[in-house]
Amino acid sequence: MSTEQHAASSPSAAASPASLSAAPTRAMRLWPMVLLVAAYWAFVTVMGRLDMPIYVIFMSSMAASALVLLAFTGWWLTRGAVSIRERLIGLAALWGGMIVAGLASDPSVGVIGLVFVGVPIVVTVWLIWLAFARGRSTDFRRWGSVALMLVVWAGFTLARVEGIDGQNRAELSWRWSPSKEDAYAVELAKLAPSKTDAATDAPAQTVTLQEGDWPDYRGPDRLGEVHGVRIATDWNDSPPKELWRRPIGPAWSSVLVVDNRLFTQEQRGDSETVVCLDPATGREIWNHGDKSRFSDGQAGAGPRATPVFAEGRIYSLGASGILNCLDAATGKLRWTRNIVTDSGAPLPMWGFSSSPLVIEDKVVVYAGGPNDKGLLAYRAEDGEPAWTVATGPASYSSAQRVVLDGKPQILFLSDTGLIAVDPGTGAVQWKHDAVGAGTWRVVQPRQVSDASFLIGSEDLGLVRLDVSSESQGSNNPGSDSQSWTPTARYVSRGIRPAYNDFVLLDGFIYGFDESIFCCVDLETGKRRWKAGRYGHGQVLLVADQPVLVVLSESGEAVAVAANPDKHEELGRFQAVEGKTWNHPVIAHGRLFTRNGEELACFELKPAE
Repeated sequence: MSTEQHAASSPSAAASPASLSAAPTRAMRLWPMVLLVAAYWAFVTVMGRLDMPIYVIFMSSMAASALVLLAFTGWWLTRGAVSIRERLIGLAALWGGMIVAGLASDPSVGVIGLVFVGVPIVVTVWLIWLAFARGRSTDFRRWGSVALMLVVWAGFTLARVEGIDGQNRAELSWRWSPSKEDAYAVELAKLAPSKTDAATDAPAQTVTLQEGDWPDYRGPDRLGEVHGVRIATDWNDSPPKELWRRPIGPAWSSVLVVDNRLFTQEQRGDSETVVCLDPATGREIWNHGDKSRFSDGQAGAGPRATPVFAEGRIYSLGASGILNCLDAATGKLRWTRNIVTDSGAPLPMWGFSSSPLVIEDKVVVYAGGPNDKGLLAYRAEDGEPAWTVATGPASYSSAQRVVLDGKPQILFLSDTGLIAVDPGTGAVQWKHDAVGAGTWRVVQPRQVSDASFLIGSEDLGLVRLDVSSESQGSNNPGSDSQSWTPTARYVSRGIRPAYNDFVLLDGFIYGFDESIFCCVDLETGKRRWKAGRYGHGQVLLVADQPVLVVLSESGEAVAVAANPDKHEELGRFQAVEGKTWNHPVIAHGRLFTRNGEELACFELKPAE
């Protein structure tokens, strides 16, 4: 036997480290993880198409990503076909890469974002590589795996998340590219008046409420209705004429239109700003800014609430809790409060979002503070505290004025239920317990008759309450007091209004069941139809026509017939570009639409 033949047959030669690195490896059973990862992507795809509550989509997607991470970790650690050294190197690349990339990534991504999105992608890429590397050397498989994972993790450090829509889909951009806010700051220098605060240049006059104005969140009485108007709806062939369009800073505020003035809020860099524009041209008249900035990973930066006009003044609430009273004509600050300081409330997850309510001589805002510091009332004239009342700690709804038995009351919905409050004293008149600890409730309560009300939320569905009253004797001679008792007439799952207010016409409710538009019978709570995928948009009722103007989550304005028998689209056009959660407004024959990027005004042709 030759020396070469002897060496080839030698046991010591077969067991050398060099030959182990070069020899083909024993095949791993990949199919368990392939099935799990395939199930994950199928689950994510189906969840994206189903009309599920937003928090269910978010929490289930997070749980599914965490399951993939933990399952893959356990599976990889038990691979007998892989050396302990390779297993440890692989886990270091998976977990270490995730942590390092999370710390090095843009703050809008972070470690949590990589667990949510990055882990399934990295695990999928790793499985594809392991399948490709079958039968090849250990070094090829091991270092190829590490290189691929590091490349993918590094890729996440290049991205910036601009926000997440109602279906938890992220909008991404390159990290180094100018943000939309950066681009707006450049444009702002061209659009804004030359002085930092244009209030000093505004004409000294009094702004008064005119017929056809839009002075409050969702319009007069906060009902989302416009009256005395009939509009042409052939928007497919003849869309409304665009009168002007301008960029605007991020915010989820709607607009007010009062006495030839337009008011809204926006974020300008590190300032929450109330702006006054000319509704005919979009030209800025004045602005007032406060050094404050709030931002979250889903909704982004900027104020959330809509200002309110009353008696020549604008009352605004910023996302961080700054409550201002401004002169509507000049923007001059009359008084200011900080509701965090006044209530001891923590900053909500998505910022303070409730629009102030002006009722009688009070301004009422929601803080959600401890003890009795839930709703706060201030004197409208000077901002001095008037009263406080306890509520639940979680809500993004706004106080609502109603009249019951001839007496004004304030309704407010939070995670503990609905309360009715006397606007003069803050005394609780009645309440309906609907406890959902920590559950955010957003939608406005709605009075549907003299003593009947609707409340709705993602967890409750739709609840109709009938309130009975009873006169009671008083200790004061010649006076009587009243007591009220609410009773649930029905609880309906025909509509689950999550973040989108509904409207009411002729005994039928029109609004969003999660992300799909629907019609529900007011008397029974039963759904009549469900159609129209407009995302998490908003709706406005043209009551005299009857027509619904839906502003979709993607910025399309859609005219829909208010028809309880069927869903019927009349026309649509693209009003604004980008994610749109702001309520549309119709005033003086014009449609105003905005989101966190642009504000546009359209002339509505009257119906023939």
